[in-house]
Amino acid sequence: KQSGGVKRKLQSPNGNPPVKRKPSISTFRKSATEADRRDKGTSPQKPVPKKQLTDNRSESQKSKPFIKTSSLFKNNPDIPEIHRKAVQQVQENVFTTDSFSQLDLHPHLVSAQLKTCFFGVQKQTIPVLLQGRDALVRSQTGSGKTLAYGIPLVQSLQGMESKIQRSDGPYALVLVPTRELALQSFDTIQKLLKPFTWIVPGVLMGGEKRKSEKARLRKGINILISTPGRLVDHIKSTECIHFRRTQWLIIDEADRILDLGFEKDVAVILNALNAERESRQNVLLSATLTEGVTRLADISLNDPVSISIADEIQKVLKPALQMDREASSASNCMEQESFAVPEKLKQYVVMVPSKLRLVTLAAFILEKCKFEKHHKMIIFFSSCEQVEFYYELFVKVLAGGPELEQPGHSSPSSMCLQFLRLHGDMEQE
Repeated sequence: KQSGGVKRKLQSPNGNPPVKRKPSISTFRKSATEADRRDKGTSPQKPVPKKQLTDNRSESQKSKPFIKTSSLFKNNPDIPEIHRKAVQQVQENVFTTDSFSQLDLHPHLVSAQLKTCFFGVQKQTIPVLLQGRDALVRSQTGSGKTLAYGIPLVQSLQGMESKIQRSDGPYALVLVPTRELALQSFDTIQKLLKPFTWIVPGVLMGGEKRKSEKARLRKGINILISTPGRLVDHIKSTECIHFRRTQWLIIDEADRILDLGFEKDVAVILNALNAERESRQNVLLSATLTEGVTRLADISLNDPVSISIADEIQKVLKPALQMDREASSASNCMEQESFAVPEKLKQYVVMVPSKLRLVTLAAFILEKCKFEKHHKMIIFFSSCEQVEFYYELFVKVLAGGPELEQPGHSSPSSMCLQFLRLHGDMEQE
């Protein structure tokens, strides 16, 4: 036996002392560290002070190449050229020498229009609508399309055998894309109806109180002018609205109605009309003849007469269009999608580098609205935020700031500049 002070050593079965082994994790860490050192080819170093790290970073940033712009007007990028195809302007004969007295109209209706002559679109459209035909009218904006359908509409309603009563409800429905156009069309129709006081026009549009609109519908509206969205709202929620006596459906600015996303609303309106009365006279007016307008005409018009003021000019241009069609396959739909713009409208395009757009716009505003008299300008931006930014900037810089609007402050150099803003986030008054 051994004494208690002597420790007994463990032995292997062969009698040799056991081999000491280190944990595998530490061995892996050591081998990985040595491999990293061999790859880097450097020996382990002491940690670098923070001050030295800051100096090294600043030196590395200085050594990196960068473009330094010394001035707003230097080092501008190359402005690309716009390769435009040679086109021939399509012009419509807006005015004619004919007068309304040549038409078979009520004397009171003629007397209201004696001071004006026919527009081209009115000369072709009014006789067709007086015959009771459906029509697809294609003409530029501002060419007198409201009177083109308004005069036949009033002529037919005032000549009905049974006199129209206000309580009868809508005899005609006019759809327009915006509230501004709704007010404009309502004003025109109201002037035509001055001799015929028993025919009551009315307007429905967004931004107005539904309660007051429902009250007007209960009293009765014979010619209803409305935007599609608000009319659909009343069809779903107002019980007193009906279309049992509706004889006219007029869709004005059809291309804009579709561009604003009202295609589903128009379908709801057509279904509501067809459910109560299928036989009626339909008129569709548009500045362009797009695929959507053609599809809308197919579902809303019955054997329509197609009216286009530029038809004769298009016939003259057909040989040129045929040659251009052979040169480029992309121009196959040019003849269908071409449209005329107002003759006095001048169009320009300017390619401007991004950093010069602001100063270019400001200089253009000063040139047209400050240094030249009696000029107004409408500037469109792609978002509400841009409208707010440019409005605040131009008011402070070009108009001299909002303090000039207070009494006692005046600046002759900026008195002629007044900026207004309009966008979708603003509340309607």
